[in-house]
Amino acid sequence: MDIGSKIRAIRNRKKITIAQMCEQTGLSKGFISNVENNNTSPSINTLQLIANFLNVPLPYLLLEKEQHMSVVRKNERKTTTYKEGNLKIEHLASKGGLRMMLVEIPPGASTGKGNSHEGEESHLVLDGKILAEQGEDSYILEEGDTFTWNASVAHYVENIGDKPAVILIAISTDSELHDIH
Repeated sequence: MDIGSKIRAIRNRKKITIAQMCEQTGLSKGFISNVENNNTSPSINTLQLIANFLNVPLPYLLLEKEQHMSVVRKNERKTTTYKEGNLKIEHLASKGGLRMMLVEIPPGASTGKGNSHEGEESHLVLDGKILAEQGEDSYILEEGDTFTWNASVAHYVENIGDKPAVILIAISTDSELHDIH
């Protein structure tokens, strides 16, 4: 765990000198230097003192690099097709059991009946007119409308408009391994 480099990076980003940090925390210059160079492991109480001074939550200092913020640039997004190429899925973000994607459905196309998988889904219709069905529920939704459902119950979405429908979907699951249709 590289806590020291993280502390140094935060301190430098905030333009705080080691002297200022020493003055405010009561820690010695040598101790802070050793912490930042990962030559010593501070106690939780000392880490809390440093975190408070840097105005960051203590758990942030303990995160591994792969647990930090994730960025996907627009030109780096993965795009897949589904249902014989009828649905275009643009994968926007994925972190743990949370995924976000843009789905484009051509006029008359659908996700198919009986579609189900693990997780909860929230949808925002960005463009077009769709029919969303799950169990006894059936709704016609248009731009700006939102809907949410438990994805383990069979669900169906169809573009009933005359132009492509675009839906922003956020999916939350308990696992990192899932296949979204």
